[in-house]
Amino acid sequence: MMQAMRWVAFAAGIVIVFATWASLVATLVLPRGESFFQRLSSVVLRALRVAVVSLARLTPSYATKDSLLSLIGPVGVLLQLAVFLAAFVAGAALQLVPWTVSFPTAFSQAAGSVFVVGLIGDVGPTNNMIRVLAAATGAVTIALQIGYLPAIYQSYASREALVARMESRAGTPAWGPEVLIRHLLVNALDAIDDFYRDWEVWAADVAESHGTHPVLVAFRSAEVGYSWVLSLLAVLDAAALQLALCPSTAPSSARMCLRMGFSALRRIATTLRWPYDRDPLPEGPIELDYADFASAVAQLVEAGLPVERTAEEAWPHFRGWRVNYESIAYRLADYLVAPHAPWSGERHHLPPDIVPPARPPHRSPDNDPWDDDRFRR
Repeated sequence: MMQAMRWVAFAAGIVIVFATWASLVATLVLPRGESFFQRLSSVVLRALRVAVVSLARLTPSYATKDSLLSLIGPVGVLLQLAVFLAAFVAGAALQLVPWTVSFPTAFSQAAGSVFVVGLIGDVGPTNNMIRVLAAATGAVTIALQIGYLPAIYQSYASREALVARMESRAGTPAWGPEVLIRHLLVNALDAIDDFYRDWEVWAADVAESHGTHPVLVAFRSAEVGYSWVLSLLAVLDAAALQLALCPSTAPSSARMCLRMGFSALRRIATTLRWPYDRDPLPEGPIELDYADFASAVAQLVEAGLPVERTAEEAWPHFRGWRVNYESIAYRLADYLVAPHAPWSGERHHLPPDIVPPARPPHRSPDNDPWDDDRFRR
């Protein structure tokens, strides 16, 4: 009976090793966000996020919360490596049980092989073939992780380069109407075409990188108040506002940016296995209130936006765009505990107070008509 149980342990060890290899390859070598074998990595990240978010809720200031939450991405990468190695040790130990008889001895031999790359701890009977394979597994796993890190940080740096520019374009935290207001305040609305084109390319890059490497979603911006999710949401809202209010003068790049933007959000939602409506109706409900929309439109008109529709006339068009991305963007912002910016949904782990974007005074040596307290925040 005992002998049969040892061979059952051997079979279980083989299953663990092969399943871990499949997860390792799916995560580090040929990543695909929707792969079944990436679920081990996903479980590790979810568990870490729950622990860190629970700890962050106990801190009083958002800056302290942000510092703690910034650990989720980097620590998650290291924790994934630790889980892979631990699984390989457990699998090798179970495979050695028929020869060592004792699991503690098998575990000692397996751990020595995986972590030291050699046949150390040779106490009692063993199987050198299994231990050599375990040693090779440990070395290959660490090498793959080392090769994986540059790809992660290159994608992170590429993402943050454009996010950092949003401080001058949309304030901190970013807000859609503020994007248009700031372009109007400096008479640079003609530059909005290139702005939308840059963000269309950015959204495509993020869809590919964050869709294949889900851990990137948890990597926060280096500065408190910055957020890649809020930045994307602000750009999409700005484009939707311009198309709804100024249909004949809005650049065509606004439409392309919107489509790529909500496609990127959907790709990330699919990777995270979040349900969403793949074909929402234009007249479908959204969480943003019409009163908030009308207030923003009034600010845009006051800043000089050449509108062609009233707020009431533009609302159905704006809602028809926003219904495509609002629910996913709100859930992502809450999931990442992003700053509580206007038009970004609720935060279950933050106070209910909304933080408006800080706008510097607009000054000019001339008697600039825009130098007015009405346009300052």
